[in-house]
Amino acid sequence: MIRIFTDNAQDKINVGRDLDELIKNVAECVLKYEDIDEKCEVNVMFADNDLIRNINREQRNIDSATDVLSFPFLNAKNGEITVFDEDFYEGYLTLGDIVISLERAAEQAKEYGHSFEREVGFLTCHSMLHLLGYDHIDESDRVIMRKKEEEILKILKLTRD
Repeated sequence: MIRIFTDNAQDKINVGRDLDELIKNVAECVLKYEDIDEKCEVNVMFADNDLIRNINREQRNIDSATDVLSFPFLNAKNGEITVFDEDFYEGYLTLGDIVISLERAAEQAKEYGHSFEREVGFLTCHSMLHLLGYDHIDESDRVIMRKKEEEILKILKLTRD
């Protein structure tokens, strides 16, 4: 089970219940795929390109817009999580924060020729895996992460078609 708190900090893309449901379904699927049985919570902010660029610059010293940012709260490596009592809030394991540029997601969906939902689903899945300690800095880790993303999106029927 996952509890998601969303904050829509942009006005370029309409955010409705369907988008919130998509984010929740993807996050739950990632947790199930990774055999995480704890009740978890994640904060998700919807941004535009300008806002995510500012956050990227302030938090990572990278002055450019990106599609998604992940800020893990836990000590995790490749899905192996070290959990302490203080990692829980109201009985939920707090995984971290996700910032998605819906503006960039719409641009990339068009560029890649698939749906906006598939793109947001991919970005959510990608970011959830980051919150669980996966990364793609070196090629072997990138291959592992890509395989997990594709398998999870296939389960959700969020294919590139």
